[in-house]
Amino acid sequence: MTEIIAVRFKAGGKQYYFDPNGLTIPVGVGVIVETGKGLEYGTCSRSNAMVRDDVVVQPLRGVVRLATPKDEKQVQDNHRKEKEALKICQQLVERHGLDMKLVDVEYSFDGSKIIFFFTSEGRVDFRALVKDLASIFRSRIELRQIGVRDEARMLGGLGICGKPFCCHQFLDEFQPVSIKMAKTQNLSLNPTKISGTCGRLMCCLKYEQDAYEDAVKRCPKQESFVECPDGVGNVTSVNLLREQVKVRLEDSTEQPKTYRTTEIRVVRNGKGKRPEDYVAPPKEELEKLRYIPPEEERSLGDSSSLAALLEQYMAVNQGEEEKKASRSRRRRGGKKEGQPAAQPEKPKAQPAGDKSKGKSAPQSPKRQGKGQKPQAQPQQPKGAKEQKQNPRPQQVSKPKPASQPQTTGEAGGEKRRRSRPHHRRKKPQNNE
Repeated sequence: MTEIIAVRFKAGGKQYYFDPNGLTIPVGVGVIVETGKGLEYGTCSRSNAMVRDDVVVQPLRGVVRLATPKDEKQVQDNHRKEKEALKICQQLVERHGLDMKLVDVEYSFDGSKIIFFFTSEGRVDFRALVKDLASIFRSRIELRQIGVRDEARMLGGLGICGKPFCCHQFLDEFQPVSIKMAKTQNLSLNPTKISGTCGRLMCCLKYEQDAYEDAVKRCPKQESFVECPDGVGNVTSVNLLREQVKVRLEDSTEQPKTYRTTEIRVVRNGKGKRPEDYVAPPKEELEKLRYIPPEEERSLGDSSSLAALLEQYMAVNQGEEEKKASRSRRRRGGKKEGQPAAQPEKPKAQPAGDKSKGKSAPQSPKRQGKGQKPQAQPQQPKGAKEQKQNPRPQQVSKPKPASQPQTTGEAGGEKRRRSRPHHRRKKPQNNE
């Protein structure tokens, strides 16, 4: 057994094993380690642990010391220099007219070496560019071409799932992904749906591949000829996650029925004709294949009872919503559903001895005019009310639309007479 610690030099980068040299280093602490490039600064990603000797590559390099505040400051200065070097290199690339895209710049811990990462579709002759960079920075210059997946790992971002890229967050190495994995998982073969931001197939297709391959072994292929509790037929579709299949029965014109993989018996797996010498077993024998749920599943109830409960719940909620709507309509003065709209009443002629002639109907605030208040009519004796009768002949007026309520009484009559011109007034006629 060998004692090791794991160190990462970049966020989401690959972790390397080093010998702690008797130091107990917690996770997240900066350390200075010895590498093939010289002294480098890294972050401990795994504390002291014992692993087998065949896991590590001997000889194992060791930790020089824990990072000091001076080392932390030097690392921050290197990050600031990296941004300036990236701008200068981009200007030189445009000046030389090179077909390359700069991705990132990395300074060594002591600043003696600068690495420029770029992507390009083909080979690039950057010898003149290296000479210009060396004359500016006075350091060893290295230009390294990387792929689109490495570019996505360095830059980072969010995937279509809404989470950070797996390669930028925790993946140490890229696993090979093929289109066959998407076919096995019954995914859409549309490239825009199964490809990542880098333009390659998504790395997460590899995560569940083993589970799907195991489920494929237990499920029949499509178009297989099988026996099921209700008869014999062909498999029309396979659901690998639920391990269920749909079977179209030969002696039935109904829609395909769904069965568990444990309820069917495969006669011929895959596409092909029905066996010529095949004889279907009796229904009593096929009925033995039917799945009998245990008591725990029976207590939960079947789908039909759940559907009935759901319909009952929806009916109760719909009744409550209708009651609330009717209450709101009553408060607003609206009519109920199913009742005809109220027709405007025709004004009736008042007899000579009617006591209610002097009273006027209550007016709505909209018909009283702006800034006017309803005036209280003074009480008059009975005889005066009879003399104040309208001398004009009684006429049946047409009802106005419901949107414009009519006003009756003396107040409304006076208002209408004032709106008429003087030359159109008619003199009152005595009908006595």
